[in-house]
Amino acid sequence: MRHLQFLLLCGMAFAPGQAALAQDDAAAKAKNITVAYSEDGRYFTEDDIPTYNIAEDGTVDWQTYSGFRRYHSECHVCHGPDGEGSSYAPALKDSAVDMDYYDFYDVVVNGREKVTASETSVMPAFGENRNVMCYLDDIYVYLKARGTDAVARGRPAKKEAKSDAIREEEDACMG
Repeated sequence: MRHLQFLLLCGMAFAPGQAALAQDDAAAKAKNITVAYSEDGRYFTEDDIPTYNIAEDGTVDWQTYSGFRRYHSECHVCHGPDGEGSSYAPALKDSAVDMDYYDFYDVVVNGREKVTASETSVMPAFGENRNVMCYLDDIYVYLKARGTDAVARGRPAKKEAKSDAIREEEDACMG
């Protein structure tokens, strides 16, 4: 799970809906995020889902900071600044709380089209875009932190240093 985006880029299969939690349980738990463990500068819930870690002094973990940067380079054009949404795309900070991790991945990788009597919305597939896929956990973690109000709007003022393991993973993913 921790290296899902790397596996996707290497051609490994991804089965949508592999969630261990029902959406209702995921939304309820999202309000009470706790870090179960940390590995090489990344933080995870007890269900092995990437999560954020904010120190008492406001220092964010590297993934949350990186997620802010990556979100604003690829996603904010449609979904608005800081995950707040726009007139034609939903607030992703809400999606990161309401959807479970695997469904979020599925939508980003494969895209989605919603057609109703009053509107049509299309989320393009980003499964082959390394600028998204190599950092999708970071984007998810940032949006989760925004959706639970753990991180305010704007660039986080303080961040943890990037670990060597994260640097190596990025280099391997980006080629």
